[in-house]
Amino acid sequence: MAEDEVEPLLDAKLLRLFLLLYQGGSVTRAAEQLGQSQPTISIWLGRLRRSLNDPLFVRTAEGMLPTPRAEALAGPARAALEALRQVSAPEPAFTPGTTRRQFRICMTDASHITLLPRILAKLRDAAPLAQLEVVRIGPDTGHRLQSGEVDLALGFVPELEAGFYQLALYEQDWVCLANRDHPRLGAELTLSDFAAEGHIGIVSGTGHALQEEALQRHRITRRMVLELPGFLGLGAILSTTDLIVTLPRHIGTTLAGLNGLRLYSCPMNVTGFTVKLHWHSRYHQDPANRWLRGMCASLFQGRSPN
Repeated sequence: MAEDEVEPLLDAKLLRLFLLLYQGGSVTRAAEQLGQSQPTISIWLGRLRRSLNDPLFVRTAEGMLPTPRAEALAGPARAALEALRQVSAPEPAFTPGTTRRQFRICMTDASHITLLPRILAKLRDAAPLAQLEVVRIGPDTGHRLQSGEVDLALGFVPELEAGFYQLALYEQDWVCLANRDHPRLGAELTLSDFAAEGHIGIVSGTGHALQEEALQRHRITRRMVLELPGFLGLGAILSTTDLIVTLPRHIGTTLAGLNGLRLYSCPMNVTGFTVKLHWHSRYHQDPANRWLRGMCASLFQGRSPN
């Protein structure tokens, strides 16, 4: 490097030396505070002077006094050193008991019944000042996870692959529900019963596609009487009609218990699926996100929500 060429960067130790000299005016004292020898401090001061193309501090009877250039740089040097301290500081700890953060989780309306009550109870116990917003799973779920608009997606969302982490929680198979006093059904639901009866279809979600695949494999055309966008009102409708519905086991078990319905094993083989937690790689190390997904895993991983 040529004698008059400006060095490209000032590191933290040079900034600290500059400020110690500016505040104290003593090379000896600066060396003591930095734990360095005076020759080392002299070398660092030389680097500072070359980098900034100015003497910076001039020796006088009163000590090392700053030049006008050093006076002008004192404020920016303090700000730069503080910025370096903030960048290199340890990540602040997440404290559930005092956080006022609003968490957002994407889930289906079936999960409102099977999962949400336990999530909310756990959240209110562990993080009583936090808030929870539930957002419907949809085509924009991946984008919302990536942007940080939502923290987690919980459910069967096979389109969340590249750029997303996944944690398997539990397996789901399929059941059928009907009125306990159904006029034609007995203790078991046969495939011929299934094909003959009127059905309610839940047309939202990826589970609907799994049912359609199974119907094609078994060459069954259901007599569809009612189609619903979700599970709202399903229990009341089943308890007052002779219709049947096919749905995942956890929501089926819950609705059967709440509405006095009869739960049947599904007579056709519908492919099961895994309920998972999903989050974007941008937030994999975020302390609050880690805590939230750890809480959900502790509630549901490897066990039934019912």
